[in-house]
Amino acid sequence: MCGIAGVFDPEAATPADRLAQLATTMAGTLRHRGPDDDGVWVDAPAGIGLGFRRLAIIDLSDAGHQPMRSPAGRYTMVFNGEIYNHGELRHALGPAVRLRGHSDTEVLLAAMDAWGVEGALGRANGMFALAVVDARTGALCLARDRLGEKPLYYGWAGDTLVFGSELKALRAHPDLPGTIDRGALALFLRYTFVPAPHTIYERVRKLLPGTTVTFTAGMPPGHLPPPRPYWRLSEVAGTGAGETRVFSGDRRAATEALHDLLLDATALRMTADVPVGAFLSGGVDSSAVVALMQAAQPNAKVRTFTVAMPDIAFDESAAAGAVAHHLGTEHTTVELTAGEAISTITELPRVYDEPFADPSQIPSMLVARTAREHMTVAVTGDGGDEVFAGYNRYVLGSAAWPRVRRLPGPVRRGLRRGLLTVSPHRVDALMRRIEPVTPARLRLRNPGDKVQKLTRLLDAASSGDGTGDGSDVLYQALVSEWPDPGALALGAAEPPTFAGTGDGAAGLGVVGHMMFRDQLGVLPDGMLTKVDRASMAAGLECRLPLLDHRVVELAWSLPLEWQLHDGRGKQLLRSVLDRYVPRELIDRPKTGFDPPIGEWLRGPLREWAEALLDPRRLAGEGWLDPEPVRRRWSEHQRRARNWDYALWTVLQWQAWSETA
Repeated sequence: MCGIAGVFDPEAATPADRLAQLATTMAGTLRHRGPDDDGVWVDAPAGIGLGFRRLAIIDLSDAGHQPMRSPAGRYTMVFNGEIYNHGELRHALGPAVRLRGHSDTEVLLAAMDAWGVEGALGRANGMFALAVVDARTGALCLARDRLGEKPLYYGWAGDTLVFGSELKALRAHPDLPGTIDRGALALFLRYTFVPAPHTIYERVRKLLPGTTVTFTAGMPPGHLPPPRPYWRLSEVAGTGAGETRVFSGDRRAATEALHDLLLDATALRMTADVPVGAFLSGGVDSSAVVALMQAAQPNAKVRTFTVAMPDIAFDESAAAGAVAHHLGTEHTTVELTAGEAISTITELPRVYDEPFADPSQIPSMLVARTAREHMTVAVTGDGGDEVFAGYNRYVLGSAAWPRVRRLPGPVRRGLRRGLLTVSPHRVDALMRRIEPVTPARLRLRNPGDKVQKLTRLLDAASSGDGTGDGSDVLYQALVSEWPDPGALALGAAEPPTFAGTGDGAAGLGVVGHMMFRDQLGVLPDGMLTKVDRASMAAGLECRLPLLDHRVVELAWSLPLEWQLHDGRGKQLLRSVLDRYVPRELIDRPKTGFDPPIGEWLRGPLREWAEALLDPRRLAGEGWLDPEPVRRRWSEHQRRARNWDYALWTVLQWQAWSETA
């Protein structure tokens, strides 16, 4: 894992020493991503400077130093990530290709010599963001992995194209305007992240997953060519033109195929020349990954880590400990306190680099720091919800949504008014009373919030146009923290999202539509951004076997009812896990990885939040309308509603803009 950065002057008017200085300075902001080594490469006649910071994982020798040139000398590259099947690629290249070392970067460059850039990427199984220069044409090509595990930003700083693993690298260029994009602010308020290709800055973009973008000599400054896909999720999901891939066997055969593929994907991600461990929450995803890791190396104990939350309603550490004991791992539990959270919160704007508001970023940073004391690579279960239909909204889409849409309009509106009079706090208190007599699988985490979410369904059903299955209206209602962010963000026009990603989600049904949208947006720009920044801030590499592109392709080829059945998702993944862990250790309500932000905002974080949400401050800054913010803050403090995520979103904007 590493950090990359660089500059491209299409007029080739920048002297070599200036190119080197810029590339070095930009890469220097990414030292946390690569504390082990650095490097710079300049081609002044082409106007290109590449900078690099290295976290040594495979081939710790100087043979892994970057920037690196291909064996045939055509390509020079800086590379962030891992190519897990580099051994397979090396074998395919044959004995005629002689390599200096055994790094995956060198193998990928040799593959580019043999098959071209896109040909090599099409054969590669990995997570990556890279910049590669073609000596024959002088062109600079940027590329990103299929699911968006590794980040890559690019844009114009005056007449110079700049790129890097994080926005801070681009900001290090003195000519980057750094002008806030109010439309991107509106998107952030809706989704809690800024979805690609947008960033919080004008004239700066995120490269879309599964694409390349090429810049050539003489191109006009400010021009951003459209990305070119080498892998399309729309084709995998069967939403575009062409025949949908369908698994040919029965459910038992699918379970067997998934098990074998996941075992291979997990074993590939355990290859390293440094210590490897895993994050374990005790849920289905991480338990399956750890079980497969232990199966892949039965004679050694897997090192596992989990976080203990201060609120028992959010704490999964006991369940994780039980799974760890059953699997025989070497297990460590990290205690998260409100005091540590307050300390960590002050670091979030620096670590996440643009507004980002998933509260689980706090425990993610804590566990990454602790794990880094013992290992350099952590294998995680991230991606399971999106790939195997694990989110509660999928259950709502399959079960509640059709029923809600059939209700007459007056009934929906009356039910909504009634639900709005119910305090989530009172619902939670009532459910705690009856919990002892409620079967474990029927218990709900934060039932008051579930009642509040039902009002979103009712709103969505009433706001739809009555045509189709209402998938998009439902999805927007369930994922939006501020349903009208263009009104909250002053002077903002909310731009379209998920541009350039294919033909949309036509024909997938309600749940398929939501899964498709999640894999395009929530996964790369939310979940994977959280994981990347939290881990790389600690110099830790995270690897995600559930996002092996072969696993994603297999999952889309299966009937949805094999994944989501009887009100529960991840059914096929559970069947794989059944081989290793008893169901009673796993069957419990979904908890997630969030700290009790709602209560912290009423307690230890209240003073901090009140200062950021002061109405005079909001009015003076001119970004947000103070009235809806203060209304939700008051309702949250009175426990009339639970606005933890919505308020956290505004607070993270305020904290980021204070330091930007």
